[in-house]
Order: sequence, then structure tokens, then C-alpha cells
Amino acid sequence: MEATSTLRGRVVLITGGGTGIGRSTARQFAAAGADVLAVGRTVERLEETADGHPRIRTFAADLTSPDAPDAIVTAALDMFGRVDVLVNNAAIIRPALLAAIDRKSADEQLATNLVGPIFLTQRILPHLKEGGAIVNVTSNPPYIGWPNNSIYGATKVALDFLTHTWAVELAPQGIRVVSVAPGVTETPVLAHAGMSEEQIEVLAAELRERVPLKRIARPEEIAWWIVNVARPEAGYLTGSVVRVDGGLAAGG
Repeated sequence: MEATSTLRGRVVLITGGGTGIGRSTARQFAAAGADVLAVGRTVERLEETADGHPRIRTFAADLTSPDAPDAIVTAALDMFGRVDVLVNNAAIIRPALLAAIDRKSADEQLATNLVGPIFLTQRILPHLKEGGAIVNVTSNPPYIGWPNNSIYGATKVALDFLTHTWAVELAPQGIRVVSVAPGVTETPVLAHAGMSEEQIEVLAAELRERVPLKRIARPEEIAWWIVNVARPEAGYLTGSVVRVDGGLAAGG
């Protein structure tokens, strides 16, 4: 069977599906023949994701709400009757040095980036069958400090640890768990954090110099990896962190 058709008939649930990597991932899964439920907070952004892509359905929910996991999974089952792949992609970033971290922004990042994925995955688990996959979209490695981003970075390192642990726990059920860890990528996450266009461009220029490939990733480049680690052909891949960072971690 051709690789382009191996996702046909499978159902994929993606959080953070309204923009950036989530939007590109939803569209690439749909182009490969999967049925997709894109989840996010903003109806308008989700509608833009689905526009022109009949295989994409949408559901607006705040992942940090205690009721969200049940509502999201119920919606997926009502629409498609099954779920084969879960992509935990939703995340927020609130840059701050240690002395300036406030509890509200810390709680928001922990709830969105870590606690939300835990309980959504828990809720969907009874519906994942053998051959199912969970893809956690993470970020930085644990051994390099990231000034101004200690909370965000800690949530992503924690999510990688969950990938390792869940892969071991779920292997007997034939369910794979993989992290895809993007490097610097063109997404609106910093704008959503309140940074100005000028601040983002200065930061982007600094980061480009640190990346060995000397450029920032496009969302579709990260989405390609998310889609492909979820394919049946990747059936021997589990418990791994796939770093798609232009060599950033290797270069220190």
C-alpha cells in the first residue's frame, strides 16, 4: 500500500488546531486521507483551518477547563465513531525571568501545556485501539537552559518525560507514544503572548544566528514529521523524542 493512503479511514484529534503547527498538521493529515477533528479556543481560527478541507471538522473548547476532555472526546466519537491518533499540540508561552514570574501566567502555562494533555490523553485512552498513536508536540531539550522561559521549557521537558513513560505503559496495548520537538518555528505563539512585531523580529534574528541551518522552520515542515510518525509504517517508533530543530540542540 502506498504511504499516501495508509492514513485513509483513520481519525485524528489535534489540539491547538486553529493556527501554526496545529493548522498545518490538520491539513496534512486531511490531505493524506485521514478524518480530522481540530480543537482550539477560537471558532474563527478553527473555521479558517477547515476552510477548503472537507475532511476537517472543528470543535471549540478550552483545554484547561476540567470539563474539556470529556466534551472533546465525546465530540470526536459523535462525529467519527472512533479516534486513532491524538496530537497534543496546544501550548502557550509567557516569557519571564524567574524574578518576574507571576502565579497566574505560570498556572496558565502548566494548565495548557501539561495538565490539559494529561487528562485529555487519559480520557481518550479507552477509545484508542491497537495501532493507535499519541503524538506530543514538545520543544527544548532538558540539558540546555532557556532564560526567560523556565516555565514553558519545564512543561515541554515534562511532556517528553510523559512520552517516555506512557510509551512503556501503553506498549502492551499496541499504542505508540512519540514526541515531535520543534525548534524555532514561524507561529503566532509569541504574538499571542503579547510581544510586538518589533520584539518578535529582534528575537527571531537572534535565534536564526544560533540555528546551524540559519533559518526558522515553517509550520508545514514540523507538521510533516507529526503526520509521518503517526503512520502505520512508523509502527516500531515509540518512546522517542524526534527533534526537528535545524540542528539547534546539537549546536548547543
